[in-house]
Amino acid sequence: MSNRHMSNPPGVSIGQAAALYRLAPSTLRWWESQRVLPEPPRTNGRRVYTETGLRHIGLAYLCCVTAAMPLEHASVVTSGNRNHDWQGTVRRHADAVEEKIKQMQSAHAYLLHLLQCPDDDIVTECPDLDDELMNHTPRGLVTAQSLVTAAQSIPPRGATHQKRDETDSQRDEKAPTPDRCTVCTKPFTQRARGRRRKYCSRACQQRHYRQGTNRHRRSPKPPAAAHQRKQP
Repeated sequence: MSNRHMSNPPGVSIGQAAALYRLAPSTLRWWESQRVLPEPPRTNGRRVYTETGLRHIGLAYLCCVTAAMPLEHASVVTSGNRNHDWQGTVRRHADAVEEKIKQMQSAHAYLLHLLQCPDDDIVTECPDLDDELMNHTPRGLVTAQSLVTAAQSIPPRGATHQKRDETDSQRDEKAPTPDRCTVCTKPFTQRARGRRRKYCSRACQQRHYRQGTNRHRRSPKPPAAAHQRKQP
């Protein structure tokens, strides 16, 4: 074996290291910037990942992908210091995962129950809906029998919220006031999403642009500065 192979331990590029775990190279760079991974040694300015570096990436994958840890928590786990902070971070995330598992199990059980329901109209025909609402929604915190009575028994959170709700209900009964086009002044309705429009159509928008261009061309040039000296 040559001295060259003995002095330089085998390693792979960032692309090869990322491909081993089906990740993008940018993910490894991002994990490095967030201190989930240590910066690897470089050869000729390029990252080189040795066996230890690849094991470190594997641990980061287990934390960030498999365990779905936030990066700030994963950086504590991959630091290698099994201190009190390390233990607390792992325990808190394990508790959060356990709570999530309970929620998912409850969701799974309800979906299976929903598939077995023989009623076509669940809202009006299902006899088990009231029990499901009592057991799996905040409605169960109120002991009233009917939903209307339960809703009426809940005190309002404040006069401000109550007044705003009444204002909103009155506003819903009124038809929305349409906007008017800047060019032709015709009324038009705004889209539900996107930037607020000023024109009713593309043609009016182009017309407004041409009018502005023509005004710019017809505007007189500013007079020359008084302090400019005349040419001899």
